Amino acid sequence: MTLLHLDSSPLAGASASRRLTAAIVAAAQEANPALAVVYRDLAAAPPAHLGGDALAPRGLPADQLTEAQKAEAAVTEELIAEFLAADVVVVGAPMYNFSIPSQLKAWIDRVAAAGRTFKYTETGPVGLSGGKTVIVASTRGGLYSEGPASAMDHQESYLKTVFAFLGITDVRFVRAERLSLGGDQRAQAMDAALAGIQAVLPVAEAA
Repeated sequence: MTLLHLDSSPLAGASASRRLTAAIVAAAQEANPALAVVYRDLAAAPPAHLGGDALAPRGLPADQLTEAQKAEAAVTEELIAEFLAADVVVVGAPMYNFSIPSQLKAWIDRVAAAGRTFKYTETGPVGLSGGKTVIVASTRGGLYSEGPASAMDHQESYLKTVFAFLGITDVRFVRAERLSLGGDQRAQAMDAALAGIQAVLPVAEAA
């Protein structure tokens, strides 16, 4: 079994989502010592946002590409290959302005590739990446899982939608909310999220 570990927060050691993804991966490795882990830090080395050079290579033969387009195609191919090879994907996804960090969005834009991770058919798009489990470490400053602010959640709802589009319906969340309140409330939120990790591990189900 292969696990792809993605972090997207630029806050390094101060990041709540990084603390959660590290704990999720550690728990998965403890449950399955043979687990192979591939790590990518999307904040430290973010893929470029989609531009002309990144979009042009799709569908063109290699001999028609510029050197810049070939370089972008190589980045995209590396990200797609990592994603397709993974049985489990652990995603660190803090909420930024009601959505996800742009670094994570850039990764999604690379791996959402027609003919590779989904395809178009006469009856609509079909995901080609099924059979995986995605575990999202979701961190939020406020309360968005319920109440009036739930309508502003374009973070977890977006991730569910885009992974379903790629064929992945098994998307699980480890969530810490109200982190901006600080102090004991932040600590309690993190403790509760950490305590919930075992319940979302697919390796625990297979044990």
